[in-house]
Amino acid sequence: MTDATDAAAPTDTADAPTKPRAGRDLRAAIGVGLLLGAVVIASLVLDPRAFLVVVVVAICRGAWEVRRAVATRGFHVPLPPLLLGAVGMISSAYLRGAEALVVTFGLTLVGLVVWRVADGLDGAARDLSASALVTFYPVFLGGFASLMLAEPDGRQRIIVFVLVTVFSDIGGYAVGVVLGKHPMAPSLSPKKSWEGFAGSVATCALVGAVSLPLLLDGPWWGGALLGAVAAGAATTGDLIESSIKRDLGIKDMGTMLPGHGGLMDRLDSLVAVAPIAWALLFFLVPVS
Repeated sequence: MTDATDAAAPTDTADAPTKPRAGRDLRAAIGVGLLLGAVVIASLVLDPRAFLVVVVVAICRGAWEVRRAVATRGFHVPLPPLLLGAVGMISSAYLRGAEALVVTFGLTLVGLVVWRVADGLDGAARDLSASALVTFYPVFLGGFASLMLAEPDGRQRIIVFVLVTVFSDIGGYAVGVVLGKHPMAPSLSPKKSWEGFAGSVATCALVGAVSLPLLLDGPWWGGALLGAVAAGAATTGDLIESSIKRDLGIKDMGTMLPGHGGLMDRLDSLVAVAPIAWALLFFLVPVS
């Protein structure tokens, strides 16, 4: 989830009342955000497998966007084994657990190597490096959402995970716009501030302290810890994608979501938080 402060600051004109200092088209961003939230909630209410389909589609789209982005610099990532591996990793993690996720990740890398080498050896090492990146980020990391979903209380785990991640963006945006003065990583994200990061940590800790006891009967302090760590991971995910985009010379991963960019611009924080949320929830709320 790329922080709203990643965008360049717009000019202060009467023609753009919905674009504040942070540079986001708020009407479009809020509308798209609500729509995405509705899709997540509806799929979780309907059936865990419906949410699994949402995860598969989202991760495949995100991987396709990253693949297209690296292609602007001449890197070729074979699409068929990438998408087949994405479906296999997300599905096997849900059906067979963490071991299956790791095995499928390895098999996907082997498939990418074979496919790419069959096309010739010229530039293969470079292309396979990009292929490994896309396979790991976002596909392998996204598989941890499937691991959470597979638990008996998987729906609640997913809700807690999504809440602490989404509120990192909300808290950072709100505090950063009002109080942000000290740049956090000016070379990557000039508008991201330490004040905004503090807002993310405080907001996520509060959301975690409330949601974990309410939804999973876990300790409030554990929820606060989860939220604080999730804020750090979400911010790291933002900066990782910002560094990739800056290196590639692009602003967004795509234009699929008005006010946000590409779908990967929404997934960057989620895939970074997913493995940490899975691990912390595993210890804080053990499965009986």
